[in-house]
Amino acid sequence: MSQLPSSTFFSAPPDWGWLIVLYFFFGGLAGGCYFLAVLIDLFGRPEDRPVARLGHYIAFPCIVISGLLLTVDLTRPERFWHMLIQSNTFRPMFKPWSPMSLGSWALLIFGGFALLSFVGALVEDGHLKWPRGRNFRPPGGLGILISIIGGLFGFYVAGYTGVLLGVTNRPIWSDTPLLGMLFTISAASISAALMILLGQKSDRITSALAALQRIDAWVIVLELIVLIAVIFSLGPVAHAWLNAWGLLLLIGVIGIGMVLPLLLYWRGLRGGAHNSTTAAALVLLGGFLLRLVIVFSAQGV
Repeated sequence: MSQLPSSTFFSAPPDWGWLIVLYFFFGGLAGGCYFLAVLIDLFGRPEDRPVARLGHYIAFPCIVISGLLLTVDLTRPERFWHMLIQSNTFRPMFKPWSPMSLGSWALLIFGGFALLSFVGALVEDGHLKWPRGRNFRPPGGLGILISIIGGLFGFYVAGYTGVLLGVTNRPIWSDTPLLGMLFTISAASISAALMILLGQKSDRITSALAALQRIDAWVIVLELIVLIAVIFSLGPVAHAWLNAWGLLLLIGVIGIGMVLPLLLYWRGLRGGAHNSTTAAALVLLGGFLLRLVIVFSAQGV
């Protein structure tokens, strides 16, 4: 214990388990896919719109799953509404100084925008007969407004879980200021990977898959740099990863979830034999393992 001087080692863990790991994972996918879809909608080519719709098809179900996981994890799930409404006055429960309160409202508001974009995508693809629903998607003014505001909330949702961990007084979590950045970048990577994985089944968006692969490759590089910075920023607390969790971080997250997909992506972009499906699946695995290691390792010391 003498090598671990941080006072966070003397605090009680919050006992977060698998539901919270999955909540972090699906929340990252929801925010990341929506944000990527907005970027494609606003700055991509007209022929790339099916890729944006795919992002919206992913974002809304993922944010619903994320919210359900968070609700079920509560000690009293039936009282989930207390996170948003005061039980005695029925006024909004909003604490701007609390990442938990901000996150609850962000999830709710982002879920609303994700629903609007989801409906707009269904209408544009002809799966829903409601002409006014087309207004929820760019290039119309309302669609652009929904995309920009929803994209900002999606960006926040993608990274706020890392910020939430940073203000929780546990080793690793509160001993580095970089978890929010790491979770945001990881959300972008796993979201691009899932869009690539699902996009393989559609002949209409094959032309955009190479662009997503290039984006994901560079995001993985950035994620690896930030993860290394996180490890160095921990100082002596990094000794907490000199165990099986650290081995999983090295082999599962860095080796299998970052380096190997990066090699596969770059090999394909240079014209060599390439399996983007394998690369994307490994990125998703690595993103899940990253959240698993960070959540569980800090509670086991």
